[in-house]
Amino acid sequence: MTRLTRLRDAVHGLPAGWLLAPAVLLLVGLFVYPTLEIAKLSLFDPGFTTQHFARFFGTPVYLRVFLHTGQISLVVALGCFVLGYPAAYFIVRMPPRWRPYVLFLILVPLWMSILIRNYAWMVVLGRTGLINSLLLGLGLTAEPLKMLFTTEAVYLAMIQILLPIMILTCYGVMVEIDQGLLRAARGLGATPARAFLAVFVPLSLSGVATGGIIVFMLSMGFFITPALLGGRRDMMMANLISYQVSTTLNWGFAAAIALVLLVSTVAAVLLFRAVVRTPAVGLR
Repeated sequence: MTRLTRLRDAVHGLPAGWLLAPAVLLLVGLFVYPTLEIAKLSLFDPGFTTQHFARFFGTPVYLRVFLHTGQISLVVALGCFVLGYPAAYFIVRMPPRWRPYVLFLILVPLWMSILIRNYAWMVVLGRTGLINSLLLGLGLTAEPLKMLFTTEAVYLAMIQILLPIMILTCYGVMVEIDQGLLRAARGLGATPARAFLAVFVPLSLSGVATGGIIVFMLSMGFFITPALLGGRRDMMMANLISYQVSTTLNWGFAAAIALVLLVSTVAAVLLFRAVVRTPAVGLR
């Protein structure tokens, strides 16, 4: 009996629960333990206190940052859906031999650093950037437009960065939908638009829900994009945490903000799951 055979027999002899042990240990070490440490740091400074949370919820400027973060995340998730859903549907409808090439082009931006992509947007949106140079050269504007360091620049860059995730998530669900169902609906007298809305859309909602949740969660923790492309009023929760850690050195308050960000994100995701309750949603 070879060593590989003995190892295989030993694995088969283990209870099924033990096979989950590596994943559980990884989850505890990389998520549960750090989260508990953050909670401890925010509640014990040095003794038990809730002053950090009282300061956060009692200061209007911090609440504005919190609400602004949620607003940006929602707009970015909605923008990714508006652009990503038709793109995914277009890829599904094209001949199968062309799909790998289009998916490759969608994946290319994900291989680039987010920092590089943000600097690229600074070059494009700057006063002497590509867009302003083109507008001035064509005589469409008399002076450069202010596009950089605005909320719109943050929206644009974040949607561009996260759009591939929405496209791939929706595509992964759409490609599994039986096109025969649409033909059957057409055979029963439905118009193409009616067949699409009544058959295809409900079956693809799981991809929309999954992509929307992923984009929203990633947006809530964005740091580089609002720091480089946004203005003074575009600070997000991650930027506020960084400021408390690097400038004021208030680790307890920074931990409290991080805990509020985590809890609010999880609560928003659970609320979204409660609202979007369809048989096609595979997030349960």
